[in-house]
Amino acid sequence: MAQFINAVFNGFSLTSIILLTSLGLAITFGLMRVINMAHGEFIMIGAYMTYLTQQFFVSFLPKSIFSLYYFAALAAAFAVAFILGSIMERFIVSRLYGREIDSLLATGGISLVLQQAARSIFGAQGVNVTAPSFLTGGVTVGGSTFSYNRLFIIFLTGFAIFIVWLVLYRMNFGRQMRAVMQNRSMAQCLGINSRRIDNVTFSIGSGLAGLAGCSVALLGSIDATVGQNYIVNSFMAVVLGGVGKLIGTVLGSLIIGFAGISIERFTSSSIAKAAVLLIIILFLQKKPQGLFTIRTRSLDE
Repeated sequence: MAQFINAVFNGFSLTSIILLTSLGLAITFGLMRVINMAHGEFIMIGAYMTYLTQQFFVSFLPKSIFSLYYFAALAAAFAVAFILGSIMERFIVSRLYGREIDSLLATGGISLVLQQAARSIFGAQGVNVTAPSFLTGGVTVGGSTFSYNRLFIIFLTGFAIFIVWLVLYRMNFGRQMRAVMQNRSMAQCLGINSRRIDNVTFSIGSGLAGLAGCSVALLGSIDATVGQNYIVNSFMAVVLGGVGKLIGTVLGSLIIGFAGISIERFTSSSIAKAAVLLIIILFLQKKPQGLFTIRTRSLDE
């Protein structure tokens, strides 16, 4: 029973990490149809912002408030990734809408530039983040141990999902966002500034990636390729769940997370990744639109 509980907890833990990294893609790729190969680098930016915030607290602030650095890091990671995403959309991505291959190549080039910039600034060796005191250790229940940092990531993921749902489906900006993505011409006729919506939407997706990087920083060493460890599973979760559907991204992440953990128990991590990829490919052969599809209504249909 303890092993079963640990497996379920590990499945939820892996799912939460995949889901948190997928939320930004659910917006930039799912809603905007932009294949952003630099999404993993925004995760990296969030992780490095966590490290820089920690170093700032260590160097300039009293030790008594050191544990508060992580809350400041969450805000800093989202803000910096949001601003950089806005700049990237304004000067590069906005010129490539409707040109998927060009956007893939351009953002792939940006990914390499950002990785090299990180190596030049922080070095080729990885850096480490010290978890705040309230995330150190864990709680033991019935022979099973639940680490505080992974419990916090699960909570953070749930909070992020709620905020994204609130923005998309309960706020006026979310309605404008969905209107622009489903029928841009009609939205413009109704007075919606589609350029502003595009920029803010892409920036929010980038900011969510930065937030994911802040959580990833708690789990291991940070280097220039830390985002690449999660980007493939994130794309798979969005595609499996159905492009543009938040509930689909949640279910896609659950399937990938629990399938990976279950297969890995009997094989190895490499075989588990290959098996999960094969399962998704076979599923998409039968249902290429994913688990959920967006119903749209267009004048030219």
